[in-house]
Amino acid sequence: MSTPPPADRRTLIADTAIGLVAAAGLRGLTHRAVDGAAELPAGSTSYYFRTRTALISACYQRLAELDLADVDDGSPLGSAPPLLAVTPPDREAAAAALAGLLYRWLTVGRERQLARFELSLEAARNPELQADLHRAGQGARARAAGIAAALGADRPEEAAELLVAWTEGLLYDRLAGALARSRPAPDLAELTAVARRMLAAALADPA
Repeated sequence: MSTPPPADRRTLIADTAIGLVAAAGLRGLTHRAVDGAAELPAGSTSYYFRTRTALISACYQRLAELDLADVDDGSPLGSAPPLLAVTPPDREAAAAALAGLLYRWLTVGRERQLARFELSLEAARNPELQADLHRAGQGARARAAGIAAALGADRPEEAAELLVAWTEGLLYDRLAGALARSRPAPDLAELTAVARRMLAAALADPA
């Protein structure tokens, strides 16, 4: 395997670290393990990210980039447009797009979402990471607020907070919750019905 140029090495290291966390949890995340899994010379990860905290912070940033790219790309099945492409504002199309996004994260993006949950919990224990996690999460909330505004929400920021929270809860429940093993495989039609209800509740006039 050829050594990637420096411009790409940070991304390679972050992607490899995310994969290690998905496979083995945070106990599997060491600089040496990343070097080995990425087939980089010993000491490469510590050169770019001196501390474990810096490495986890890089993971937060990379996860946010990948999740936002998924929002922009739409359903992996090609059955729904990207959320931002739903124009003119159409709640049914938005529900299909959101369902496609959930389907992606429950299938091809499953390991990445599991890693994100693991890494997010670390910020609750390490104050040095809290600001980095907060910054990484703002992009998703800003994007959700823009979508809510386009769909006619009176308070798009509040609607966005609800949508993000419900999305996070649904992902956690189906990937890592007590019933995760007994749930059937993700079904796009069922997820579309769920997304429709989520949007209707989030966009309802506030009490």
